[in-house]
Amino acid sequence: MPTPILPPTPDTATHGWRAALLRFDAEGRPIYDQDGLLAVGSGADGVQRVVAAGDWRTLSPRFPGLPVTHCPGRIIAPGFVDMHVHFPQTDVIGSPAEGLLPWLENYTFPHESRFADPEYARGVATVFVDELLRNGVTTALTFATSHPASVDALMEEAAARGLRLIAGKVLQDRNSPDGVRDDTTRSLADTEDLIRRWHGRGRLGYAITPRFAPSCSEAQLRGAGELAARHPDVWIQSHVAENRDEIRWALELFPQARSYLAVYDGFGLMRERAVYAHCIHFDDEDRALMRDTGTVAAVSPTSNLFLGSGFFDYAGADRVGFRYGLASDVGGGTSFSPFHTMLAAYYVGREGQAKPGLSLPPGQLWWQHTAGAARALGLDGVIGNLQPGCEADFVVLNPAATPLLARKTAQAASLDELLFAMIVMGDDRLVERAVIAASR
Repeated sequence: MPTPILPPTPDTATHGWRAALLRFDAEGRPIYDQDGLLAVGSGADGVQRVVAAGDWRTLSPRFPGLPVTHCPGRIIAPGFVDMHVHFPQTDVIGSPAEGLLPWLENYTFPHESRFADPEYARGVATVFVDELLRNGVTTALTFATSHPASVDALMEEAAARGLRLIAGKVLQDRNSPDGVRDDTTRSLADTEDLIRRWHGRGRLGYAITPRFAPSCSEAQLRGAGELAARHPDVWIQSHVAENRDEIRWALELFPQARSYLAVYDGFGLMRERAVYAHCIHFDDEDRALMRDTGTVAAVSPTSNLFLGSGFFDYAGADRVGFRYGLASDVGGGTSFSPFHTMLAAYYVGREGQAKPGLSLPPGQLWWQHTAGAARALGLDGVIGNLQPGCEADFVVLNPAATPLLARKTAQAASLDELLFAMIVMGDDRLVERAVIAASR
């Protein structure tokens, strides 16, 4: 599936921002200007886009008279992209459990049943979007619940803020308790209605969302695949190969499948714009299936560590060649903060007992949560970067946000040292401001 065609870059910049500037080249390498200019202008659709970005002394003569916001001592960087997060689990963070399946049964499902109430869903949607922006997340791919009203509440809140957001109603017609279990026929009809209502409206997108294969009947998965075929520009999202008990269960329910991942392929649910969370317990045939179908992984390291699920194999993914990006997976994940997620990804990469260990460079970690995640979502050149034509979603970071961080960043002798200090020691206090390209 091709990358969406972008509107032309605005010819005229209407505002500039002066600060240190972080962005990425086409190969994912960080570009850093100690004294940079980000020039933005409004496109025909009213969305602010990057007109130019680069060194202040080189670039500023092109824009005489441009109003500029000066941010001394600050870093402007692309807004973060969260590839997998559960909006209805905002209040489930930090709930103790013995593993994934008990955690779902004891905390997640009871809490999600409350989203049948539209007023409750609207209240949580406001808190959820607040938390995304407070932590510098300007794009998210998120699960709602099995209740259509939960999608409406989240989409309405995102639209009101001008946020780029992709979401979908969960499909789960079996092995789920009352209150969250849906009806097969009704769930598919509701999904199609929601696609028509929300997909492509402003900066919103829809994702067909089977919760995970064990929660869906064959009829529901088949219907989801048929919806995906009718709507090739929507996203698909689910979970796979997160936990060994879950894998055994999936293969008992779908004994004809070669692997847990192959269950989804058999129902037409693997293609470009299909995103599967976790992807931990894979063999090379699974990795090749991801690569060959254009399906991507949402790596969720804080969740995997918290639930004891395992470690994503970066070396295996790179060897076979499938794409991935980072995700918080709130509420199995323990924080909305991209800095916590990047640090956990570093830990997961370093683990060398269950898989080959490697040390992920700071710039590569940052790329996985910005431009790399955008590329995995099929939004390369749209979000996640500050190159000309990109939507102007960005964060203003204060590398002296805390006394200890200020000491460490002041001593940084290279870009790697600066980025890594922020990854290791950063949290929401580092994010001074999140700027949304379509904010009202």
